[in-house]
Amino acid sequence: MNVTIVDYNSGNISSVINSFTEVAKGKVNLEVSSDLNKIKSSDKVVLPGQGSFKSCIDALNSINGLTDTLSEFVMIDKKPLFGICVGLQMFANVGYEETETKGLGWLPGKVSKIDNKNGKYKLPHIGWNQISIVKDSKIFKDVENNSHMYFVHSYEFIPEDKGVISAITDYSSNIVCSVEKENIFGTQFHPEKSDKIGLKIIENFILI
Repeated sequence: MNVTIVDYNSGNISSVINSFTEVAKGKVNLEVSSDLNKIKSSDKVVLPGQGSFKSCIDALNSINGLTDTLSEFVMIDKKPLFGICVGLQMFANVGYEETETKGLGWLPGKVSKIDNKNGKYKLPHIGWNQISIVKDSKIFKDVENNSHMYFVHSYEFIPEDKGVISAITDYSSNIVCSVEKENIFGTQFHPEKSDKIGLKIIENFILI
């Protein structure tokens, strides 16, 4: 089985690469690439994202044909894709970080700034926080509810279809921190920085 981590110059993704490499040993063939043919021929794809919504979308769009290839992979071929942090946020129709920016549109919704309740909550939301699993998800197999995951973000994904939400975290409000719809998976938290439980989530995706 071939798993490709998409490297589209969206910031430092070394921790994503390292954690997936650790989990993938002896299980799957892991590549890090933005080569369209490699992505098309992959069984699964990982879409990391660091920085702002706009900077990540701009970086994707700067590689000719990449967004179309990813959309075909997800929406037509129906192969599994895992978005991490801004990688998840880009599933939305639109994001409002820096300026209004069109997203990939795979899961209808928007990405808006977290309401910090007039400064009561610090932004970015950074550090460990509990997640509440709200529906069965393949990536949460053998993961205990209320496990702690590592977050770094100031914006949240608000999907139109609440049925895609697989976990939430309580910070200012119930923030969507994981989604699953058919072959589309995503976490707002960073599994690659979430110790053994995060590695378990990565393993679950690899073994789907």
